[in-house]
Amino acid sequence: MSASLPDRLSINPESPFYDEELLKQNVRILFNGVEKFNVEEYCISEKWIRVAVGKTLDRKGHPLTMKLKGDVTAFIGESAP
Repeated sequence: MSASLPDRLSINPESPFYDEELLKQNVRILFNGVEKFNVEEYCISEKWIRVAVGKTLDRKGHPLTMKLKGDVTAFIGESAP
């Protein structure tokens, strides 16, 4: 994990863990050794990610998400650390 990445990050602008400038830097997530491209939010210390469940939306228009627990690694760049 890069020192510049926070413990928790979300792509939802309404979340307190949203950081637009950081998301522009190509943040990538490895979950249990596999790169995931549909991560809505992650927490490294608690070892979970939230991923969208299909194309279903909640009543506010946000994707429904499911929390998955496992090893989480976040990094910036083109290749895995």
